Order: sequence, then structure tokens, then C-alpha cells
Amino acid sequence: MYIGAEQVIMAGSVIAALSAIFAVIFAVYRWYLKQNSQDREIEKMKQEQCLLTYGILACLKGLKEQGCNGPVSEAIDRIEKHINKQAHDQEV
Repeated sequence: MYIGAEQVIMAGSVIAALSAIFAVIFAVYRWYLKQNSQDREIEKMKQEQCLLTYGILACLKGLKEQGCNGPVSEAIDRIEKHINKQAHDQEV
């Protein structure tokens, strides 16, 4: 069987096309994995921020019990309003 230049060129173009298709599929898959990783990281950050907010609120309430008023009371009200707003926005 004789293999001519046309068959070699055809085989090369088929291999190149398959390689290009595989590269695109691999790039999309890597992008998908990266998005999932970022989603998990954002969720961890949200949980940490929630914990810190509750900690600050507890500290402010402790200061208020010791008699600190003014900015402490205002900060407590603002944090509680923020927490309530976030809770309702996430439930909808």
C-alpha cells in the first residue's frame, strides 16, 4: 500500500483537529473546577465573617452591660439590623 503526501496531510489535519477539540474541552473543564473551588472558598469566607460579626456583637453587648452607651448602642442596633436584613435576603 502506498502512502502519499495527501494521506499524510489528511492524517496530520485530523490529529490537529482532535488535539484542538481536546484542548478546548480541557480548558472548559479546568474553568469549571476553578469556579467550584472559588465557590467553596467564598462560602468559607462568609462563614468566618458571620462568626466574626457575632463575636463583635457579643463584645458590644458586654460593653453595654457594663454601662457603655452612645456609639456602642448604635453599633449594636446597626449590626442587628444588618443580620436581620441578611437573614431575610437569604431566605427569599
